[in-house]
Amino acid sequence: MIHYHGTPLTPESAAASVFAGRHAMVSFAHPEQLPLVAEVCQSFALDNGAFSAWRSGKPITNWLPFRRWIDEWSRHPACDWFLVPDVIDGDEHDNDNLIFEFREVKSGVPIWHLHESVTRIHRLIDMGYERIALGSSGQFATLKTSRWWSRMAEAMQAVCDCHGKPIVKLHGLRMLDPDVFGVFPFASADSTNVARNVGLDTRWKGTYAPTNKATRGLVLANRIEAYQSAAVWTPRAIQEGIFSEAIQWSHKET
Repeated sequence: MIHYHGTPLTPESAAASVFAGRHAMVSFAHPEQLPLVAEVCQSFALDNGAFSAWRSGKPITNWLPFRRWIDEWSRHPACDWFLVPDVIDGDEHDNDNLIFEFREVKSGVPIWHLHESVTRIHRLIDMGYERIALGSSGQFATLKTSRWWSRMAEAMQAVCDCHGKPIVKLHGLRMLDPDVFGVFPFASADSTNVARNVGLDTRWKGTYAPTNKATRGLVLANRIEAYQSAAVWTPRAIQEGIFSEAIQWSHKET
């Protein structure tokens, strides 16, 4: 699978070292490192920035600037694809309208939100999309809860054949966690784990803990990329994920 590391990572000198030869995800909400990413990465994907805008309380309503942005960057040889604009926690009608608005841009990847109906993910497959992104939302917004694992099991049942192989390529949004992508047959996943944790000094303790942010980033990225997604999906894998998470929560509570 492809591991997309989210930006921005500061300082930029550290970002150049960490992202060199890797894959990155650049958000429209924070596009400042896209020229650097395009220079040093194997490839990159473009995030529409809707989640960041929604979380800040200012959801995007005018997508014309984003359209201009992807018109410029989607033709770059290292650009793999971009996330079609979506309405976080919106209804299916809202998100279908945005899909049709960007339908003619070939490299667009639609998002199926976990709170939406399974029927909608079948519609996206029938529309001919070769890759679909899965986004945690609504009552399933928090990853790795029992409710979230159960909903992901329903999603896998909908998108995988009788052998557990996905019908289309799947991307896990905010799911670049070995405990998550090790369970699902993802073609790719992303997270800002590396960018967020290189600057948290309290996380790096001990005599041999690296103090340089570039070295910290390399350690984190290497650890994540040491793991690959599952080859196929099995219901037992979901059950093991729920059980493992339940044990972790019980340990926190005692």
